[in-house]
Amino acid sequence: MGYDSAFEKGKTFDQFVQDSAASQDMWHAMARRALHVQQAADRIRVLPGRWRLLALGEDWCGDAVNTLPVIARLAEAAGNVELRIVRRDEYPELMDRHLTNGSRSVPVVILLDEHGQAQGWWGPRPRALQQWFDRQGRRLPSEERYRELRRWYARDRGATTASEIADLIWCGAMGDGAPYRGTRPCESLWAA
Repeated sequence: MGYDSAFEKGKTFDQFVQDSAASQDMWHAMARRALHVQQAADRIRVLPGRWRLLALGEDWCGDAVNTLPVIARLAEAAGNVELRIVRRDEYPELMDRHLTNGSRSVPVVILLDEHGQAQGWWGPRPRALQQWFDRQGRRLPSEERYRELRRWYARDRGATTASEIADLIWCGAMGDGAPYRGTRPCESLWAA
């Protein structure tokens, strides 16, 4: 299945939360707290074209509950971005194109241009947090690891996620020919 087809079948953030079996209260609480998106939205709003974000996620995922509400509010505030969410387990062929260190970690957010072509992707968590996870967090007992992840997200309040998604869209719009993976900035981002 292609990106375009998955996007068309995807759910809006509100539909995804409404259909969630796990942690609906947490999803709603995180959406209310997603307030630090305006600066990133202003950066996106000036870009040409309309952009689509296809997110692969699951309602039980702690990283998804901390990032997808921010991304949804960012898309709303920017006005030229549309977000759709599909469940990872319903789209294994798409998930397998966007593995993190060989695993099916979510969320993964894929940037699509107006023609449904993938221009880059981000996920499963902000760059600094993923680096911490790879270097230290993975070795911690799960209870301690998840506590530290939650602390990081609480301190950051969505600012890094919003900024990195804005970077993703900027890189797609600038079209420097190098897909943005969320772990390195595109060359054109810093030249602009």
